[in-house]
Amino acid sequence: MSDVKKVLEQVRDGVMTVEDALLAIKKQPFEDIGYAKVDLHRTVRQGAPEVIYGAGKTAEQIVGIIDSMKKNEQKTILITRLSAKKAKKVKKVHELSYYEEGRIGLVGELPEPDGIGRIVVATGGTSDIPVAEEAALTAQAYGNEVVRLYDVGVAGLHRLLAHLDEIMDASVIIAIAGMEGALASVIGGLADCPVIAVPTSVGYGASFQGMSALLSMLNSCASGVSVVNIDNGFGAGYLANMINHGKGRER
Repeated sequence: MSDVKKVLEQVRDGVMTVEDALLAIKKQPFEDIGYAKVDLHRTVRQGAPEVIYGAGKTAEQIVGIIDSMKKNEQKTILITRLSAKKAKKVKKVHELSYYEEGRIGLVGELPEPDGIGRIVVATGGTSDIPVAEEAALTAQAYGNEVVRLYDVGVAGLHRLLAHLDEIMDASVIIAIAGMEGALASVIGGLADCPVIAVPTSVGYGASFQGMSALLSMLNSCASGVSVVNIDNGFGAGYLANMINHGKGRER
């Protein structure tokens, strides 16, 4: 529920005056801390708070942005592409849970799942797991139940077919694969839900750092498959969250 909606409900219930509500809504939509303008109204506009992109930022900058978010009562703060070295420094100032495999940092607790169903995150191989963990942890940070199906690629199709129940029961599936990226098409032909394909930069020379998988996924013959950028686990997890919370239907 957005902050503005809470304010309006408090006015309706007589807990807050109209004047106090107007003041609360007028509060600055961002905080300028010099090197960053922290978006405080992201939840109001998009239903999900701002995320800190850790790559390219110093640990000190990340700490400052976390300070701003916490001051403005953001309960769960997600940091993507966070190195172990920076995480160690941030931990000296804030209570941070660090998930090294997915390079994800989390300040605050993971919320209880409240989506309409489960998000399945499937990978072609073990080498795709870092991207998968970025997707899975992103989805969990936004309040989704996640089922992980790792190393179920088409080189051993029986591994995937052993999990048909999970695939058929999912509300959305994230299919993550490098090499030729065939996993997304196979899952797309089995599932009755949206499939988000994530090409990874895993593969030998002719995979062109994920370009082969990207083009294969874009040319998928299975209906209902959409594609995000190479190694973009965060983008896939975010989109899966929107689908699993029925964002397109709320209005």
